[in-house]
Amino acid sequence: MPTVHSTFCPLDCPDTCSLSVTVEDGRIAEIAAGDCHPMTGGFICSKVRDFGRRVYHEDRLLHPMRRVGPKGEGAFERISWDDAIAEVNGRFRDIASEWGGEAILPYNYGGSNGLLTDGFIDDLYFARLGASRIQKTLCAGPTTAVAMAMYGKMPGVAYSDFPAAKCIILWGVNPKASSIHLVPFLREAKRLGAFIVAVDPRRNFSDHEVDLHLPVLPGADLPLALAMIRLWDRAGLLERTFLKQHTKGIEPLLDRAGDWPLERAASVTGLKEKDIELLSERYVEASPAVIRVGWGLERNRNGGQAVAAILAMPALLNKFGVRGGGYTLSNNGAIRSRMSEVLGTTDWKTRTINMSQLGRALADEFDPPLAPPVKALFVYNCNPVVTVPDQNAVIRGLLRDDLFTVVFDQVHTDSAAYADILLPATTFLEHDDVRVSYGTYVVGGISPVIPARGEARSNPDVFAALGRDMGWDDEPFHWDTQHYVRKVADGLMVGETRGDGELLEQGRAQWCEYPDGTPIQFRTVRPLTRDGKIEMTPAELGTAPYRFDPVQSDDYPLALISPATARLVSSTLGEFNYDELVVTIHPADASEREIKDGDEVRVFNDLGEVVCRVAVRSSVRPGVVSMPKGAWRKSSRNGATSTALCPADVNVVAGGACFNDARVEISRAA
Repeated sequence: MPTVHSTFCPLDCPDTCSLSVTVEDGRIAEIAAGDCHPMTGGFICSKVRDFGRRVYHEDRLLHPMRRVGPKGEGAFERISWDDAIAEVNGRFRDIASEWGGEAILPYNYGGSNGLLTDGFIDDLYFARLGASRIQKTLCAGPTTAVAMAMYGKMPGVAYSDFPAAKCIILWGVNPKASSIHLVPFLREAKRLGAFIVAVDPRRNFSDHEVDLHLPVLPGADLPLALAMIRLWDRAGLLERTFLKQHTKGIEPLLDRAGDWPLERAASVTGLKEKDIELLSERYVEASPAVIRVGWGLERNRNGGQAVAAILAMPALLNKFGVRGGGYTLSNNGAIRSRMSEVLGTTDWKTRTINMSQLGRALADEFDPPLAPPVKALFVYNCNPVVTVPDQNAVIRGLLRDDLFTVVFDQVHTDSAAYADILLPATTFLEHDDVRVSYGTYVVGGISPVIPARGEARSNPDVFAALGRDMGWDDEPFHWDTQHYVRKVADGLMVGETRGDGELLEQGRAQWCEYPDGTPIQFRTVRPLTRDGKIEMTPAELGTAPYRFDPVQSDDYPLALISPATARLVSSTLGEFNYDELVVTIHPADASEREIKDGDEVRVFNDLGEVVCRVAVRSSVRPGVVSMPKGAWRKSSRNGATSTALCPADVNVVAGGACFNDARVEISRAA
């Protein structure tokens, strides 16, 4: 008889969908929308609907393995868990003894957004080792730093309140690829007469879906925002009474905005003056008005400055205090996690290495060199070979014979090919976890629907086993799964309520409740800064706040963007769900280079080249080419992907990755 199980999705997406999983004869038969979360709305993305293909894929890792051939060739032999744990800990002990614990680098990111699978027992283990720490910067570093400094991550406008807005600006975000459950609310808002704007180098919406598309050049969002602010300031439209009462530090923003008249902004952004004026006017006139700030606009050297200028806009005109008015970025500030109470205080104050510069760290390309050098790497919850800038440097580093590399994953990723030890991980359908949404106001319980395949183990199980093998007596290394869930739940504040471990163990939902059902900025929720005020020029912007720093290249005239695709979650599911890499180019740029749709082309710069098929489309603006992020090496003709072309430079704000600062040329392949 089929059985139906309730659980939640922990993948890196704001929506945090409720799932209903049907199991027949011990196998997953169907993954569908569950009924625990109204925002799921009866549908889920195709990625999760097809997730069973990953569970049973031929590349699934089912047993611990040890490398037996040259690095990169993917030759492994099966070993036992006892042998794997003993070898990992033995090598770590030897490295720590000779080089110090900082020679060990844990490397993980958003392959799971679960509280048990990221930043939990794993952090305790590496803290006890005295390992280096990783600065997480591939995504959301600048946006998080700015939102925290300006508003203290004040909860934002809920999806369900978007239809109340009369003007909606989608800035640097494509909800059709990520956050698909916002789309029905956008359609409803359009039906009710909302003026909807998309600011993006790519056209992701039809003319029936949005009223205005501003194809801003990559990295030029800051001049666009400053030009709009200048218009409002010169016209005397700023809400001075609100600003005096609720903000501080406005003058540097207004001073810098004064440098951006329409003509200059239009030239730098590649936009028409009349379109900038139209957006400025419609946003001023509309109430309620909401800006959906995405993570795409931070992926360049000006990204943090741009996010700050955009988040200042609703304050400058006081778009707060009404349902559907204000902004939305990450909403996870509504649910607070007190992990230090769960694990106890860990004295982990070792050096920090920016994850966006992994290639430089492994290939010993820092000046001065790292001391000690990285001698061991433990990769989990991510696939750095295809997600980290300067792909060729990452691979050069991973090929070092003196680097001991552990990869702990669900499938045989591109990164797994360079491992010395491979460890099989469970999927979210095979273990317990707790998921805090960063888009909707929910905590979701994740409960296993099938037994773990092969010898796969969950993250907390493996790191606890590693800790016990080290002989450490910290209590968390000896807890069982139920205790993990209960302790993590107890460490949550869901609004004003503690987490409910018993409910979450059942794969159900716990809600963050507000007096009016959903948060209304400056009515039911306010800035969570120390003094309750909005910091309009946060210190995180550095010594030259709101300064625009253009990216210029005479040799490489095309800006490369690498946006999310509806088929992958970063690189997750690349083993089956993205077979062929395609670069998209505007017809005018293609004609100039005598490139036709379907040609095989070289996309290249000084860092590397990617050989793939080209799609000639007007969906990208002139001067821009687009290549999806997260594609695996097998999808291109030469085993290189978009990150082979992306610089390892980082943002002055929180060290964020600058993927969209890549400048390239493209030609037909020989």
